[in-house]
Amino acid sequence: MQKQIKSALISVFYKDNLENIVKELGAQGVTIYSTGGTQKFIEEQGVKCVAVEDLTAYPSILGGRVKTLHPKVFGGILARRGNNQDLEQLQEYGIPEIDLVIVDLYPFEETVKSTTEEQAIIEKIDIGGVSLIRAAGKNYKDVVIVASKDQYADLEKVLVENKGATSMEDRRRFAAKAFEVCAHYDVAIAGYFLNNEPQQYFQVSAPQGQVMRYGENPHQRGIFFGNLQELFNKLHGKELSYNNLVDVDAACQLVQEFTETTFVVIKHTNVCGIASRATLKEAWEAALAGDKESAFGGVLAANKVIDKATAEAINEIFFEILIAPGFDEDALAVLTTKKNRILLQQKQPVKQPYVYKNVLNGVLVQDSDTVNYKDWTDAGARPADATEKADLEFANLVCKHLKSNAIALVKNKQLIGKGCGQTSRIDALRHAIEKAKQFNFDLKGAAMASDAFFPFNDCVQIAHEAGITSVIQPGGSVRDNDSIEYCKQNGMVMIMTGIRHFKH
Repeated sequence: MQKQIKSALISVFYKDNLENIVKELGAQGVTIYSTGGTQKFIEEQGVKCVAVEDLTAYPSILGGRVKTLHPKVFGGILARRGNNQDLEQLQEYGIPEIDLVIVDLYPFEETVKSTTEEQAIIEKIDIGGVSLIRAAGKNYKDVVIVASKDQYADLEKVLVENKGATSMEDRRRFAAKAFEVCAHYDVAIAGYFLNNEPQQYFQVSAPQGQVMRYGENPHQRGIFFGNLQELFNKLHGKELSYNNLVDVDAACQLVQEFTETTFVVIKHTNVCGIASRATLKEAWEAALAGDKESAFGGVLAANKVIDKATAEAINEIFFEILIAPGFDEDALAVLTTKKNRILLQQKQPVKQPYVYKNVLNGVLVQDSDTVNYKDWTDAGARPADATEKADLEFANLVCKHLKSNAIALVKNKQLIGKGCGQTSRIDALRHAIEKAKQFNFDLKGAAMASDAFFPFNDCVQIAHEAGITSVIQPGGSVRDNDSIEYCKQNGMVMIMTGIRHFKH
């Protein structure tokens, strides 16, 4: 059913791109009601406007906290046009029908990000705006509700093409988006007040849904909800895919663990190469050497600006994505020679306080694994020397980001072998040793990290036979002493951290 817009209430915080709508409404002879700054903006466009204060006969009070909360406003929005009793009451109390409501909400999230001053944050909890949105959305059969500046273009198109007439489909579409806006707003406010307290309801709201080409596979739909522009400047290349984003997350999470100049190579969310060196080019060469086969088509990440020498070295292999805090101009000239290659300049660290996973008929929520270890306990034959300690710390961080069961072998701050996603820890270790041998690494003096405890001494025995001299693991097995005693008898370093790093 087509309905003509004859009157509108406009009260917005953001006035960007509102000018054309106001002028179109004015040209169509629509009566406009407004408040404060919005009223001034409308009149500056040369369009007549009725002050809400004149309609209600009440001024804006309580420092602007109460402006539109009045029966003459809400009656005009909520009145059912097909209900004679409603229409009679409108006439009895001198309430005009309101056919269009354009309103947005105070910038609560933006304020939380910009200040810790509680009163400033509290004042950005919108009352009137939410009420107007809900009222107009509830009465979508008769009223159009536009609840965000993101919908201005859609409204302008409807106004121009249909000369101010809207269909039921139009009104329902606008209402659906308006209720989404309110829901997101409420989740943000609840999150602020909960302040990491346990939630009674699973509440997560991320804006700006971006449709992917597909999900993990072409027959699956995929959508990303979040604001990638907050994290990255995309400097070059094709659109990011669902799988790209999963790998980018894994790369960023790992590389930000290190302060030394470090390069990371990720393949299918697992690290296949990582090294820390004095220069970025050296870090890249060492990371690549860890597993040249798996690096093909991988996702790369560095924690330092990409220079030309590093870019030229990287340019010799095929890779999907390169992430770094910056790129020198001459490095960009080298790396942009391939049109589909994605280059991302990372603007800030990835911060994820919680991890979510949907299982069965619900959602699992946990804190992110941000701890490396609690206590460094020497339990073997001797304390680690400086070189061993550096490699053990490095290996423990790498292992934390590998899928369980996981083993990481490190030498001179270079990943030389890894086993991940195995059903037994022995298989993970054997796979790690075979990887090291495949690329001709000498395991003598290498460090080994395990994401969880050793239930038997078989792993430390296999490691020792391969030449590995130091081990880091969380401990916690009832048979920890078996591994400890083997290390003591064979001169090996054994570090207990007390922190397990399962990653499923």
